[in-house]
Amino acid sequence: MVTDTAGRRELTLPGIVLGVGMGGFVDGIALHQVLQWHHMLSSTNTDNIGVRYYSPHTVPGLEMNTLWDGLFHVVTWIAVLAGLGLLYSRVTHSRGRVWRSRALWGWGLVGWGLFNLVEGIVDHHVLGIHHVRGGPYQTWWDIGFLVLGALLVAGGLALQRGASPVDLCADASARDHASARGV
Repeated sequence: MVTDTAGRRELTLPGIVLGVGMGGFVDGIALHQVLQWHHMLSSTNTDNIGVRYYSPHTVPGLEMNTLWDGLFHVVTWIAVLAGLGLLYSRVTHSRGRVWRSRALWGWGLVGWGLFNLVEGIVDHHVLGIHHVRGGPYQTWWDIGFLVLGALLVAGGLALQRGASPVDLCADASARDHASARGV
């Protein structure tokens, strides 16, 4: 029998990696593409590391920003694939139980929040290569992004703490017992 802590621990890494990838998808699809608030290099005219500026308002600049947005999406896509692979490697017989688990969704929120915190601190503040929404209130948008990340981490940790135990082999154990009894 799997203990409460062991069942949740099995879902920690897959949940965090999936959350990082899904957080990147939300950022890239919603903020980069649909709302067009920023691109990967849209603030390099004021960055802290000296990256050449590619204005997203010119065709060559938009092409370069689109390329870097695409590379960003590749990284988040790999995170989602890795998270799914990690999850699949831990799930052999209890798929429905795992997908309904508060532990998995809680760790997913933690991963999404970690994405926001790392991306927000590194790209928005340290490197300064882009901002959530450039312009007169960009610092407030960047701070809001970090606050959302912290709230996602806190909410995810609270959600996974209240999760029921997940016995990833419960169905296999029941089948083994039934088989041993000749049922």
